[in-house]
Amino acid sequence: MTEAQTIEATILRLCAERGPERSICPSEVARALAGPDETRWRLLMHPVRETAFRLAREGRIQVLRKGRPIPPELARGVIRLAIVAAS
Repeated sequence: MTEAQTIEATILRLCAERGPERSICPSEVARALAGPDETRWRLLMHPVRETAFRLAREGRIQVLRKGRPIPPELARGVIRLAIVAAS
């Protein structure tokens, strides 16, 4: 599994575990992948965010800002990620 695939799988797993009513921080994904190595998880933040934006464009997760869904291209600053609720 490539790093990108591992990041994608971790985002989807953590979002699903949290459920559609709650969200995760991208840093939770980076920390889950890097363990206690602070330098490594910080380096993973950009790839995690980029993967999250792709998943949001595909409709698999939502990017949230201040608790509201936003298009990935408008994401700046603090964001959260949530699984898309089944309809």
